[in-house]
Amino acid sequence: MPVYEIIVIIFMLSFIGSLFTGYPIAWLLGGLSLLVGSTALVLNGIGVDTFLLTGWQKFGSIIDRIDSVMSNWVLVSLPMFVYMGLMLDRSGVAELMMMNFVKVFGRLRGGLAITVILIGVILAASTGIVGASVVLLATLSIPIMMQSRYSKELSAGVVAASGTLGILIPPSIMLVLMADQISVSVGDLFMGALIPGVMLGVMYIVYVILVGIFTPSKVPPPPDAPPLTGKEIWQAVLATVPTASLILAVLGAIFFGIATPTEASGIGAFGATLLAAINKKLDLKVVRQVGRETTLTTCFIFGIFIGATIFAFVLRMLGGDELIADALKGLPFGPNGIVIFILFISFIAGFFLDWLEIVLIILPLVAPVIKALNFDMVWFLVVLAVMLQTSFLTPPVGFSLFYLKGVVPKEITTKHIYVGIIPFVIIQLLAVVLCFVFPEIITWLPKKMYG
Repeated sequence: MPVYEIIVIIFMLSFIGSLFTGYPIAWLLGGLSLLVGSTALVLNGIGVDTFLLTGWQKFGSIIDRIDSVMSNWVLVSLPMFVYMGLMLDRSGVAELMMMNFVKVFGRLRGGLAITVILIGVILAASTGIVGASVVLLATLSIPIMMQSRYSKELSAGVVAASGTLGILIPPSIMLVLMADQISVSVGDLFMGALIPGVMLGVMYIVYVILVGIFTPSKVPPPPDAPPLTGKEIWQAVLATVPTASLILAVLGAIFFGIATPTEASGIGAFGATLLAAINKKLDLKVVRQVGRETTLTTCFIFGIFIGATIFAFVLRMLGGDELIADALKGLPFGPNGIVIFILFISFIAGFFLDWLEIVLIILPLVAPVIKALNFDMVWFLVVLAVMLQTSFLTPPVGFSLFYLKGVVPKEITTKHIYVGIIPFVIIQLLAVVLCFVFPEIITWLPKKMYG
């Protein structure tokens, strides 16, 4: 085995092992990459003096890579979408929708859970911030479901799963990063992910209905509920108008070519601020909090982005991308089998890594193989995005589980949460299978809109 292949294997194993140290992953990516790259240049027969002259010249191009990341026009939309989501969570529109939706659906068996899913879908199409959505949904709905004697497992599972829809349904920051990494159109990815995202929400609702049919004690209807009136239905419809208008302004501007994703993110940020002002939720304290959280989230994303850029550069310098591509192409599975293998690896990685690390580390390594096999990249990226939904729900690093546990009442234990998310992880895997077997679920809308 050539020396460079040994170094690549040691590099990958060292990175995987270092993840369990708990050290910030951005520093692990950058620091380990520089250490291994320097060692590889020395072991390659370059003397120390020559290395100081030529080795760092090669490393110098890393600065150009980082500069291109920080000046990327597409990535400018990330902080704006983050701001939009955080400000919308404070605008009061979710509380208004929950109050009116409960009046309409809460009188049905399983209606409270269906309400959470519907609001989760609407929030996903307007915020895209999973942590904020999970916390908001849990705060608004868990006390009501507990009061109505809903199953603790089902209540926790519904909230966690509905909150994660924001990472798939556009405008999604994950799709923006995927588009940038693989150089595909953000608009095409948004179009391709729209139907699978809504489909996943519908599958959640079907599951709740089936639970109501076969185990009605888990989702009891409220006793002595008054008859539903047309006024209550109309109020529920009106409650969705502000959020629906924001969704139409952002996604409509992108889909119909009126604005780029970056420009549309600015529209969304302004619209969310306007809604907060209209609902009298906007003040200096809110602006300061949202600005601070937006800055922290953006710095977190770009910190990992820079570390992953250095990691990818060193790995490519060592020939690691070719080694991984040859290894994947050498699998005796055929093209579809290779895609399934990549999806399986991504699913397992989701137990230990956040979606961000998977997108920035694993995706650039496997994308050239997918292109070489002549698969539609929009289709593959959306299938992968659906699979990465599971990373929020699978322990030990399921972030939605952490968010949820931090705000639920004490009577809902970690065991209740873990048991509750199992059916929804299975539903997400079923959605991956459907998108894989029927690619038109993803490709139909982009072709219909853009030909």
